[in-house]
Amino acid sequence: MTKTKWAKGLRITSGVTWNLFLLFIVLGLTLSVFAASVGAGYFASLVAKEPLRSKEEMRDAIFTYEETSELYLSGGVYIGKVNSDIERRETKLDSVSPFVIDAVFATEDEYFERHNGIVPKAIFRGLFQDVTNSDSQTGGSTLTQQLIKNQVLTNEVSYERKAKEILLAMRIENFMTKDEILEAYLNIIPYGRNSNGQNIAGIETAAGGIFGTKAAKLNLPQAAFIAGLPQAPFAYTPFKSGGGVKEKEFLEPGINRMKTVLFRMKETGYITEQQYNEAIVYDITKDFRDPVRRANERYPYLTQEIQNRTVDILAKIIAEKDGVDPERLDQEEKLYEKYAIFATRSMKNDGYRIYSTVNKDLYDKMNEVANSFENYGFTYTREEKDPDSGEVELVEDPVQVGAMMIENNTGKILSFIGGRDHAQEATNHSTQAFRQNGSSMKPLLVYAPAIEYGVIGAGSPVVDVKFDKREPNGSIWSPNNYTKNMELGIIPARDALSKSLNLATVRLYNDIIDRRPAEFLEKMDFSRVDPTDYYNLSASFGGTKRGVSVEENTNAFGTFANNGKFIDAYMIEKIEDMDGNTIYQHEVEPVDVFSPETSYIVTDMLRDVLKPGGTGSQVPKYLNFSSDLAVKTGTTQNYADAWLIGYNPNVSLGVWLGYKDLKRSLYSGGSQAMHPTTRTSILFARIMNAANEVTPELVGAASKFKQPEGVVTSSFCGISGLAPSAACSSAGLVKSDLFYAKAMLPVKPDDSITSSSYVSVKGTRYLALPSTPAEFITAGGTGVNQVFIERMLGPLRGDASKLFPMNSAFASQVVSGAIFNADDVAPASVNATLNGSTLTWSQSASNDVVGYYIYENGAKIGTIRDGSSNSFSIGAGSYSVRAVDITGKLSEVSNVVTIEATQPDEEVIDETPPPETTTPPGNGEGSEGGTDGNVPPVGGEDKTEDD
Repeated sequence: MTKTKWAKGLRITSGVTWNLFLLFIVLGLTLSVFAASVGAGYFASLVAKEPLRSKEEMRDAIFTYEETSELYLSGGVYIGKVNSDIERRETKLDSVSPFVIDAVFATEDEYFERHNGIVPKAIFRGLFQDVTNSDSQTGGSTLTQQLIKNQVLTNEVSYERKAKEILLAMRIENFMTKDEILEAYLNIIPYGRNSNGQNIAGIETAAGGIFGTKAAKLNLPQAAFIAGLPQAPFAYTPFKSGGGVKEKEFLEPGINRMKTVLFRMKETGYITEQQYNEAIVYDITKDFRDPVRRANERYPYLTQEIQNRTVDILAKIIAEKDGVDPERLDQEEKLYEKYAIFATRSMKNDGYRIYSTVNKDLYDKMNEVANSFENYGFTYTREEKDPDSGEVELVEDPVQVGAMMIENNTGKILSFIGGRDHAQEATNHSTQAFRQNGSSMKPLLVYAPAIEYGVIGAGSPVVDVKFDKREPNGSIWSPNNYTKNMELGIIPARDALSKSLNLATVRLYNDIIDRRPAEFLEKMDFSRVDPTDYYNLSASFGGTKRGVSVEENTNAFGTFANNGKFIDAYMIEKIEDMDGNTIYQHEVEPVDVFSPETSYIVTDMLRDVLKPGGTGSQVPKYLNFSSDLAVKTGTTQNYADAWLIGYNPNVSLGVWLGYKDLKRSLYSGGSQAMHPTTRTSILFARIMNAANEVTPELVGAASKFKQPEGVVTSSFCGISGLAPSAACSSAGLVKSDLFYAKAMLPVKPDDSITSSSYVSVKGTRYLALPSTPAEFITAGGTGVNQVFIERMLGPLRGDASKLFPMNSAFASQVVSGAIFNADDVAPASVNATLNGSTLTWSQSASNDVVGYYIYENGAKIGTIRDGSSNSFSIGAGSYSVRAVDITGKLSEVSNVVTIEATQPDEEVIDETPPPETTTPPGNGEGSEGGTDGNVPPVGGEDKTEDD
């Protein structure tokens, strides 16, 4: 049969087939080897540029993942997280529900416990699906590969990245345990959004952000829902980008994905059929968390301030690590900006625990007071261009507020008020707004330095008299007090400060300006002291060029409470990294500024501000507790700003009010609005009341300032400040007050007193001239010599007659010694009129009139001195009046007025008592003139604030 034709054909066919088979085998093997070689070569080319990473480098890369920093207030009170692009909080594997781990294994990597980083079958399946462009993309990445992709590589879709991912996944399995890999995966993987719409990553953050629970407490449906999110985090997340739960139809993909995860868990044996059946009908939507206001929404001013200060601290830490002197960041703007960027990134992503000094209860209460305050004033509107639409819109411009409370002996910022509405105005007016501080500058720049230098004691006389000063540009500067026509003459320093007198302050500043008192401001860390502040006299009442912040102003007053030591205010107590290591701890570094003696004397002077006549006298009536308080008020030009700074031994509180627009005024004379100082007084008192209510241990109301041994009480002549002389004592001018014994004590006897006779011209006293009629002279008064006048007026000069004006505390005892520069012209005549049985007349138009003579039928019958009423009681007869000037010249006779004699039955009874005569006993001829005792009261003592 083998020789048959068909057998022979079969044999040939089978031989050819076998040979072809062998050929195909050889060819297939050859192609396979070639393909493998090509694939290996291609794979090698893809990973050729990947550096060989050490174990330490690999582990560092895996465990270095972003974690959101957290904010804490005093006492470790947690308020929220730092604003960041993604929110994450690290957790440990043993703090994760077993349901989560099982769900992840079942869904993402069922061979996790057995593979060495990759599953070849899954890789080839994924490669085939990719090459064939299959509709079904099952994915082939293990948990290890996903970890490598997220932590070491990027999300780039390319074969090169995939090849590196495979190589590194196998390598990392040799450097980390399975538990370490799983824990890292659970901490880094994205999980969509939380209920506020914030992007989240990490299982702990997902559990809290989606369900409001801990990762360890997740039940089976919750665990399955979260485990299903990483495949498409933003498609499956239940929350919208702006926060809040999605509409029902948009929840379906995430719920269906949860059911898929549950099915996979059942199929792989992680849960039973019963567990699956119960979980599949579970209403997961009822567990979705409601939106929660973030820290930056609940406390916008507070969180932003803490973050700003944290960036400043971290910038210096990072710069120092780079070998850069941290002090350079304060001087070089570009360098600071560079490290501020690094610091901001680090603060957001490096998982710090940032602890601040702010007391939550106090902060809440202070801001509650601010929000309910009803006396801010008028709200304006202003035009503002919308940056997006370009349209001009009307926006509100309300009175803004800034306030801060600082613990004196530590510098801790206990609380602050940043503004009225952060959404409307984000500037923190307690730390970021720099404004002129008005008269609150006076004790800092003038009175404390003057005491420290030994120029004055608490009651030393200062001069409140106007002057004109020619400026370098040729203009004339003529400052004035809050009440513009007020000049109180020689006045004790403590009264000048309590009444906030500008003229007395600027004269005193002029006396010490050569000693550069602005250096004290530098020591107290005023950040914007300008070179012009060293010689600009208006700086003495707050007219600085670049302004101060509420924090700086309040902090400076704490120096007096700290016995002259400045302790810089701070808000960041410490910063810990995510491992609990303290990378920053604030340290208190006191700076010697004033002596304890000077500080106590200034404090004692500022106590008087709260007393009647002081500019802060309204504060006590709004306080509901007693404390040893010292305060200072301040307003600026046109009421652009209103300040009140006060302190007791424990805390300092500063309050500021003002419009954002510097051109707007808080007050206009005659308006119905409450005076700005009244507003700050009420607000200051309410904040102190609130602080004493919620944190009495911080306020320490019972504490008292203690007088140092170096502060002594000494007597002195009140008008000169020198030691009392016999003449000073006889004149009743001896005063006593506090002095810094080492710096100044009155030892040189007073030499200023002389005897004097004087007259009054338009309320001002002048030395009588030889020709002045005796009826108008007050003899035997106390006068002062020319040397005294020149010494007190100093280089700024001024009107000597104003040294002891009628409203001066010394007016009844002392005459200035000024000589009236009289002319040689008779005074202008007056016009007489009758008012029943009273003769009245107009004021003479001349400026040198000392009084008036009254005539009856041509005979002089009375004398009326300057300052008395222009009236005289008369009977029947003809009457006229003549004005008398200081030289004795008489005016023309006025018009004559007549009262006819009445019949006995028509007798007119004049019940008006005659005015007292102003002529001293023994002078004049039976005159009945008026009195010089009609002295006008001191005007405007409740308004003596700066202009």
